[in-house]
Amino acid sequence: MTPAPGAGSEGTKRKKRRRRPSNRSPQDLASSGSNEQKKSSAPRSKSARPFAKRVDEVSAGGLVVDFSGTKGLLIGRIDQKDASRERLLWSLPKGHIEAGETPEQAAIREVAEETGITSEISRSLGIIDFWFMAGGKRIHKTVHHYLFKEVGGKLAPQVSEVDEVGWFPLDEIIEKLAYPDEKKLIARSGELKP
Repeated sequence: MTPAPGAGSEGTKRKKRRRRPSNRSPQDLASSGSNEQKKSSAPRSKSARPFAKRVDEVSAGGLVVDFSGTKGLLIGRIDQKDASRERLLWSLPKGHIEAGETPEQAAIREVAEETGITSEISRSLGIIDFWFMAGGKRIHKTVHHYLFKEVGGKLAPQVSEVDEVGWFPLDEIIEKLAYPDEKKLIARSGELKP
């Protein structure tokens, strides 16, 4: 009868311990079955995470200038990071382009929906694109911006999406805007007269 390995018998051979390559984890060895079967060309990252799904979104909107040509229209949303829920983040009205719409059509519709003001486009202000994370997705958003002139309507925030709307002197618009990309867009737009 042969004693079990490590049972202390003098007649037993000691098992040689093999060194594990430094780029292999114990899990890699266990899943490979044997050291000779699988050879990886690159070391595995210990913090490998699945990639977030990329989503592309396209929106349109912009800056409406009032009948007098002296004020611009902004929308305000409560800053979700503000514990007091009093701070408003002012931005340009904008929204998603619906199927079959041009960016111009979407911009006119979204401005009217979010602010109550009807308008017409005077010219393009440019396009902004940026990335953000939401709902576990990596979102690439492209926004077409236009300069509008007020045509009519009654100032009223869209109940489900906007907390406040307001007219501000054109020379204060850049200062009021909460987002750096919108500030830069308006700053380089030159004359804001429609």
